[in-house]
Amino acid sequence: MPEYHVITDPGELASASHALASGVGPVAVDVERASGFRYSQRAYLVQVYRREAGAFLFDPPALGDMTVLQDAIGGEEWILHAASQDLPSLRELHLDPPSIFDTELAARLLGHERVGLGAVVEDALGITLAKAHSAADWSTRPLPQPWLEYAVLDVLHLVDVFEVLRAELEEQHKTEIATQEFEAVRTRPDKPPREEPWRRLSGLHTVRGRRALAVARSLWQAREDFARAEDTAPGRLVPDRALIAAVLADPKSKHDLAQVREFTGRASRTQLDRWWAAIESGRADTALPPERLPSEGLPPVRAWVDRNPEADARLKAAKPRVDQVAADLGMPVENLLTPETLRRVAWAPPAPTDEASIAAVLAAHGARPWQIAATAPEIAVAFVESVQPTGDDAGAVS
Repeated sequence: MPEYHVITDPGELASASHALASGVGPVAVDVERASGFRYSQRAYLVQVYRREAGAFLFDPPALGDMTVLQDAIGGEEWILHAASQDLPSLRELHLDPPSIFDTELAARLLGHERVGLGAVVEDALGITLAKAHSAADWSTRPLPQPWLEYAVLDVLHLVDVFEVLRAELEEQHKTEIATQEFEAVRTRPDKPPREEPWRRLSGLHTVRGRRALAVARSLWQAREDFARAEDTAPGRLVPDRALIAAVLADPKSKHDLAQVREFTGRASRTQLDRWWAAIESGRADTALPPERLPSEGLPPVRAWVDRNPEADARLKAAKPRVDQVAADLGMPVENLLTPETLRRVAWAPPAPTDEASIAAVLAAHGARPWQIAATAPEIAVAFVESVQPTGDDAGAVS
């Protein structure tokens, strides 16, 4: 097995960047993070491959400024797998592609049943990749050689896969579709911070009362602050179920908290003062959270027939038509038009419900031109059908 080397020196970074700039064709890029181990989603390893240049492994924490790499490859098309996962971490390093080819998304658009990297490589090239280290702690230093081999293989075959998938897209007349989808992924803005993220605590539904919710919020915030300071995944300090157990136990003292058997985690006892202070702060908080936040989402579809029967009829008429378009195109329906977008248009349709008006609403919801062209005519027809009288109703009209 060859010895793989991680670049940690700015001089080596400059030499590797020069080699990549002299390479040929698109650039394969991948990122390894330490999700589940670290608080941040920063990149702990960046792998880059280009024909006639080779594969290079970069250590971002050690290197810091990677501008020279961006200068070297920033004008080329980048090939990534599941680009939406890697682009935020790359942009933190000021590594930003001008255009991308996403092999996972391409496989979805082509109707492949399996879209994981290993499956796509195997289907396209007949090569089996070992995925033993996909969930490893990539903040580990030094990185073991088997991990580095795994990391290199993640980019080594991507250019060959790209060529196979690009040919398939051309054969299925989906090149323009893919281009629009890739650009939508590349330019998609980061999600805004979630409002009241503490409400995503697993098991929070078992907590009753605004005061108890305030304690849960305070414990969550204390854990979040500590996790950020330690750069450790919050759940590795104290898991959600342990925080909820502490709330439900309603301890009367720090000693009582220490006796809660379900209050587990590697920092549950070493940071006992921190957690007890959070409980006392939550109990003293005068700004009690509401039991539930008002929802901006739509009601569950099963409730539509009672809440908005006209919308229910529109959705029931449109969904089979959209499903059929997706089947005709040979792709998952969610890649043709997200279910949420269809539901929103059915719930609050434009007036009139003609093709042009529906196209405008779809565009406002972020649908791409190819999606609009494929679905707006079908949705318009379905909405008209949804208000047509049934045979019995028509016979009753005098």
